[in-house]
Amino acid sequence: MVDKAALEKIEKAKADGIRFIQLQFTDVLGIVKAVTIPIHRLQDSVQHGTWFDGSSIEGFTRIAESDQYLMPDMSTFAEIPWQRGANGRGTARVICDVFTPNGQPFVGDPRHVLRRQVERASKLGYIVNMGPELEFFLFRRDDEGRVAPLPHDLAGYFDFSTDLAQEVRQDMVDALEAFGISVEAAHHEVAAGQHEIDFEYSDALRTADNAITFKFALKAIAQQHGLYATFMPKPIFGINGSGMHTHQSLYSIKAKRNAFADPKAKYGLSDVARSYMAGILAHAKGMIAVLAPTVNSYKRLVPGYEAPTYITWGRTNRSALIRVPMISPGKSIEGTRAEVRCPDPSSNTYLAFAVMIAAGLDGVEKGLKLADPVEESLFEMDATRVAEKGIRELPGTLGEAIDELERDKVICEALGEHVLSHFVEAKRAEWDGYRTQVTQWEIDRYLEAY
Repeated sequence: MVDKAALEKIEKAKADGIRFIQLQFTDVLGIVKAVTIPIHRLQDSVQHGTWFDGSSIEGFTRIAESDQYLMPDMSTFAEIPWQRGANGRGTARVICDVFTPNGQPFVGDPRHVLRRQVERASKLGYIVNMGPELEFFLFRRDDEGRVAPLPHDLAGYFDFSTDLAQEVRQDMVDALEAFGISVEAAHHEVAAGQHEIDFEYSDALRTADNAITFKFALKAIAQQHGLYATFMPKPIFGINGSGMHTHQSLYSIKAKRNAFADPKAKYGLSDVARSYMAGILAHAKGMIAVLAPTVNSYKRLVPGYEAPTYITWGRTNRSALIRVPMISPGKSIEGTRAEVRCPDPSSNTYLAFAVMIAAGLDGVEKGLKLADPVEESLFEMDATRVAEKGIRELPGTLGEAIDELERDKVICEALGEHVLSHFVEAKRAEWDGYRTQVTQWEIDRYLEAY
């Protein structure tokens, strides 16, 4: 049975000239996939689902068990603003959950993996709130029309006068707002051609849906301007890469307040917040393959470019893996949160959120104790000083990160056997493909020398 709210949305879409619906979902790697149906099939899809062949999707099923169906989540229904078209040929999208033929949620659906952790938090009495900051580059195409790492401008952090993308970002903000995503700020980032648009904090599932929409929308708007938006973590040598700093907190359902806040405690952090952060730090090495999932990710995670490599926390220290942001004067302590700085935007947001929640809740359930903060710049410490403080480091390569993932039972259980096996298989293939390449750097360095 289709509920009244869904029926009203369908009828309004018809009245607004919507003729096609993209049923969207993501594969294990976070790539958006879609099945398009005409508007007159949407009500049936909401009631009974829409079948598709899952054997062709990365990390889904084998050919022998390929049939699956999509169930639209009508709370995510929105018109695609750049596909309004003329003569009633508009297109809308709706994000879907994936089910197996026997009517069970598909364990390989990344959205389901996140939903399981959200439900786990709910059973413990919490709503998980998340707020990611996705950085990206805008590149021009080369003289032959190919995508190349050619920055669209030469501006820097918060620059205006030399920032050629002001109009592009405004169009991006308009598109995001049309999807119902409330944007808080848009600005140029540190590197030439690098930008950031921040949107409103919300519960983990809604925020993950918004992050997937964010990437999908920004690429489309950039293309309209003859540009290419990339979420590749480190596209240019020698300058800052793109991160996905993720703010997070737990809201107590019973007490109806931010469970991270305790105005009488040091740093304003409650015991729950401290244990959650301790869980993140305890499992940082195990989950980094999910948070930074590409070979290129580990070229961002090096000292000196504002990306954290040391597993510590601090209040003002941006070289730490977790930062506790200051609360604006006069603002409620409800804004108390932890900012995890190691994820990057090449990650599958559903899986990234799921493993961070799993790590944090493990800390809460076990009552893990948070070590003292490190407020001095870790980038300026030598190896001896780092060793003296007992500070651990993140893995330096994707290969090492995969090994750490397979050792961490909490993170493996959060992903589930199906997603874990497919993710590891794909990432080991990526690492093997990379490490067997002979790069131009090696040719330049060694060919004549030896």
